[in-house]
Amino acid sequence: MRISIDRDVCIGAGQCVLTAPEVFTQDDDGFSELLPGHEEGATDTMIKEAVRVCPVQAITVA
Repeated sequence: MRISIDRDVCIGAGQCVLTAPEVFTQDDDGFSELLPGHEEGATDTMIKEAVRVCPVQAITVA
C-alpha cells in the first residue's frame, strides 16, 4: 500500500496522527509526515480512516 501526503495541501490539523499514530507524525512545522516503516503495526482500516478524516484530503492511498 503506497501512502502519499500532499504537503502543498496539508494544513497540519493532525487528524491523521490521532487516527493512525503508527503511520503518521508531524514535522517541526506541524505538517504530516509518514513514519519510517509505516506499514508495520498499521492496519488498512486505520489508514483508510486517516484518509477519510483529513479535513483537506491531503492523503492518498494507491
